[in-house]
Amino acid sequence: MSRMKHEPARASRKADQDRQRKGIPELIDSTVNSTIDDFKAIIDAKFELFKIELTEKVALVSALVLLLVVLLIGVAYLITTIALFFGELFGHVWLGYLLVSMVFILTFAFFTKVRPNALKNFIHKILLSAHDDRQ
Repeated sequence: MSRMKHEPARASRKADQDRQRKGIPELIDSTVNSTIDDFKAIIDAKFELFKIELTEKVALVSALVLLLVVLLIGVAYLITTIALFFGELFGHVWLGYLLVSMVFILTFAFFTKVRPNALKNFIHKILLSAHDDRQ
């Protein structure tokens, strides 16, 4: 009789162990699957963030290029106007253009022969100060 009492308890323990063995692999499988799904979600989120940041930078560069083109066109018209003004002052239009051209040629000579690093250092300081302002 004592043997019969122990057999149901033994069978119950064996069933619990079988469920645990079956449950542990399922638990590991679900944990691995959820971890992989989490990694995929993180990678997708980082990729979306990268795309957003990239499009923001492209938009910024595009806007700066467009503004630079507008500025260059405005400067070209201003230079032409100054040349025409000096041409009127000297009585010959070509003298105004010659004077403005000489200013540009002398500026070029100054920054290439006399102070070659001055322009580079000036632009470097501007870029560094622009970078510091954004942060």
